Amino acid sequence: MSTKRSAALVGNPNAGKSALFNALTGARQKIANYPGVTVERKAGRLTLPSGEPVDLYDLPGSYGFSTTSPDEEVTRRVIFGEFPGEPQPEVLVVVIDASNIEQHLVFAQEVLELGRPTVVALNMIDLAERDGLVLDPAALEQALGVPVIPTVAVRRRGLAELVEAIAAAEARREADPKDHHKPHLTLPERRLTARNIAAGAILSETRVHRLHARMDGLLLHPWLGPPILFAILFVIFQAVFAWAAPLQDGLDAAVNWLVDMVTTYVPESIPRDLLTEGVLKGVGAVIVFLPQIVILFAFILVMEATGYMARAAFIMDRLMAYVGLSGRSFIPLLSSFACAIPGIMATRSISDPKDRLTTILIAPLMTCSARLPVYGLIIGALIPHRNVWGPIGLQGLVLFGLYVAGIVGAMVVALVLRRSVTKGEASGFIMELPKYQLPRLSDLLLGLWQRAWIFLRRAGTIIFTVTVVLWLLLNFPRAEPGQSQVDASIAGHIANGLAVVVEPIGFNREMSLALIPAMAAREVAVSSLATTYAVDASRDEDAEAKALGDTLAGKWTLPMALAFLAWFVFAPQCMSTIAVTRRETNGWKWPLFMLGYLFALAYVFAGLTYWLAVWAGL
Repeated sequence: MSTKRSAALVGNPNAGKSALFNALTGARQKIANYPGVTVERKAGRLTLPSGEPVDLYDLPGSYGFSTTSPDEEVTRRVIFGEFPGEPQPEVLVVVIDASNIEQHLVFAQEVLELGRPTVVALNMIDLAERDGLVLDPAALEQALGVPVIPTVAVRRRGLAELVEAIAAAEARREADPKDHHKPHLTLPERRLTARNIAAGAILSETRVHRLHARMDGLLLHPWLGPPILFAILFVIFQAVFAWAAPLQDGLDAAVNWLVDMVTTYVPESIPRDLLTEGVLKGVGAVIVFLPQIVILFAFILVMEATGYMARAAFIMDRLMAYVGLSGRSFIPLLSSFACAIPGIMATRSISDPKDRLTTILIAPLMTCSARLPVYGLIIGALIPHRNVWGPIGLQGLVLFGLYVAGIVGAMVVALVLRRSVTKGEASGFIMELPKYQLPRLSDLLLGLWQRAWIFLRRAGTIIFTVTVVLWLLLNFPRAEPGQSQVDASIAGHIANGLAVVVEPIGFNREMSLALIPAMAAREVAVSSLATTYAVDASRDEDAEAKALGDTLAGKWTLPMALAFLAWFVFAPQCMSTIAVTRRETNGWKWPLFMLGYLFALAYVFAGLTYWLAVWAGL
């Protein structure tokens, strides 16, 4: 690829650089990593009106040259020509989001201060106009002193004009090859200048645009924003129980119907017991919680699609700073509510190594979706279904409390870690706030289908496999007549040994047995309990067939149930999480540390919960 002529697209994240790069270069692209850096390098071929080729680079989004992340470091090094064998771009194309020009002009000024040939692409001008924001590119061009070209990359609008401006900038470069540096401003000075330039470039704005500004004033208010966020979360957890109940009852009835059909038409045998006790009752006990999973993610997807989720991250930034974490940690922790694995992998965007390590170590404390079936089963079985105040249900209140307990636990652990093994200062945080918009129904349905399929795939693979293995361990060797099958089984002997350890915190043998396979996947705790009690009941001729929730209500006390919930708030997640932690930290030191402190927290808080509940007479 030629190194004689080159240009680079620079700008804040989410400015539309990649879309503009794709539109300008088409299929003439190469993707690799920058030398010695695991950051994607995208280069393509741009053809000028004269037919001459230009190498075009799509640089990672950046908020400034005082780097705080590997991505921003790459952008700075490319612009200043610090990569061996990589040419310094001759023309810089600053891509600005037309609907958020004030924020984007801050970095644009820093680029312009270099005095290099520069063109500004005022991108996504159509979305700004749709939102009622009418801009004057000529006024912006006069204020910045460089060509400003309105573009719509996805519709290929303004591309010819932009290419001509790049060619003209290159011609000026050839005529006067010296860099003309401008006076450097401080960050506050750039922000003030950006505000004045943006005000002068806005011709008009509609009531909708002003309404969005007022909404931000309310939702991002330092005192009103947090209560609004927690009120929304409170409503979500109330809905998870209230709305899911009819659908869960239907799925539970379907599973029981299948069990009855198999029992009626398949002769009594070990394969029939495996199908009914292991597969249908075990895996089925997990699948009935699919409605709760779908409802929870429906709310999450709506919050993401409307633009509120990013604002929730902004609100939480102050809380993160109190415990010594960067605001950058919130996004990986937010991802961990779905699953800790992508959350831990998302910490790669955190530049400070101790900040990143702390975030990895507390990510499992975020209540992932795999815990929801466990919470739903225990709460539904042991917590009374009644309202405590108006329409507020006790079950939803307990679920909300469990999520809050996980968040508070994570913040306390982060505070302790940042003052001990990962001691350090919190770094700054800049985040792009997306525009408010109504979610598209097709996108929501697709997102819900993907989440539901992930859940069902786990039920059909990991949970199915572990449940079948557990059933085999529970059924062999076979018990003598009149002897409990669980007592005689391999699994029963394992549980008896473990029960000695967990008995002081209120766990019985069945509860202790559920803890082991739950390390494969949290939901397996539900199928383990279902399979264990199903095997036990099958050998008891006087036992009446009951739903798992009814069985637990008859065999567990409320202190036992609360202790089990407390355990799952703090206990380590699946082994896949531990494996990802080992990969991200390049060794076993920190995964073992994570396992140790999480098990210790789970044991201590489960015990405290049990004995406090017993003392209170619950």
